[in-house]
Amino acid sequence: MREVIDRLWPAVVWLLLMTAATFTLGELVERSDWAEPGVMADIAAERVPLLNQATHIGSSLSDTPVIVVLTALAAIAFRLALGRWRESVFLVAAVWSQSLVFLATSALVARSRPPVAHLDAAPPTSSWPSGHVSAAVCFYAGLAVLLTMRLHGHRVLTALVWVVGAGVPLIVAASRLYRGMHFVTDVVWGLVLGVFCLAVMIRQVLRRGSAGAALR
Repeated sequence: MREVIDRLWPAVVWLLLMTAATFTLGELVERSDWAEPGVMADIAAERVPLLNQATHIGSSLSDTPVIVVLTALAAIAFRLALGRWRESVFLVAAVWSQSLVFLATSALVARSRPPVAHLDAAPPTSSWPSGHVSAAVCFYAGLAVLLTMRLHGHRVLTALVWVVGAGVPLIVAASRLYRGMHFVTDVVWGLVLGVFCLAVMIRQVLRRGSAGAALR
């Protein structure tokens, strides 16, 4: 447990900095008179039943219950398969770190949802940033990172893993835009937040873990 704490405490500093950056940028975006409402109206005007259903599925790939269950199952699977905690700690820490930053900033930045019909029930959190997108990056791309480490340079399988790892977050982002749940800047920063949290945990858990004893 001490080793886990030693590995993760520097990440807290980085996450606090990201929280401050997300809050500051969110306040600026919320107060800016950008052209995003017009963009969202244009997107909503192009809705068709087929895409309504497709984006419902795309958005649900990163619903909170889905991410929580998939993260728990993946963490258990890696622990059982590898007999150590490093990969499991990495995945859980990445997913929950973005969640903490998202919850802290969405509670402070009161950005309203786009002024179009919402195809999903709007949660009590604000529109900034997109937690669906940041969670998708941390879980699906994080899983791709772990699988890539086990594929030992197999190019075809690695490419397939990353089609899913990078593709799903982009599908989630497009779905959230289409369904009127977020502005473009919300999903873009959700991608940035997810990549940032993933990079921090790669550095603090995976790279440091590979240089020393495995977490057990």
